[in-house]
Amino acid sequence: MQPYRNWTAAMIEAIFPKDKQANYEAYGYSAAIRSGGFLFISGQVGVDDAGEALADPAKQFARAFDNLGKVLEAAGLDFSRIVDITSFHVDMYDHFDCFAAAKQKVFPAPLYPNWTAVGVVNLADPALLLEIKATARLFE
Repeated sequence: MQPYRNWTAAMIEAIFPKDKQANYEAYGYSAAIRSGGFLFISGQVGVDDAGEALADPAKQFARAFDNLGKVLEAAGLDFSRIVDITSFHVDMYDHFDCFAAAKQKVFPAPLYPNWTAVGVVNLADPALLLEIKATARLFE
């Protein structure tokens, strides 16, 4: 039987996209945590650099994936490392095809990640239609 391991801060690492750490610290969370061979990425939304949600659904969804890509890049990874996503949708049925089209651009066939889509009443900003949470593997 293996002894209990005391997991310390040295075994996990917070990841932030360039020049964005203060944004996350304002609300007390990390963009991503590297731990146990995986990168656990907090929900990414379709906001511009000023933190404003994009009004057009297609642009908002594309920007959410761009923001997800920036977190991956900060960890030295790309979309090919994502193994699981959960997407949270406001008015899911009104925008689902639009979201699916944006997702297809980032995750081309044949190797798609696991995906769970959840309909929600609202998100942190009333102008947001989508939030994407993801898990990526660190190693090939």
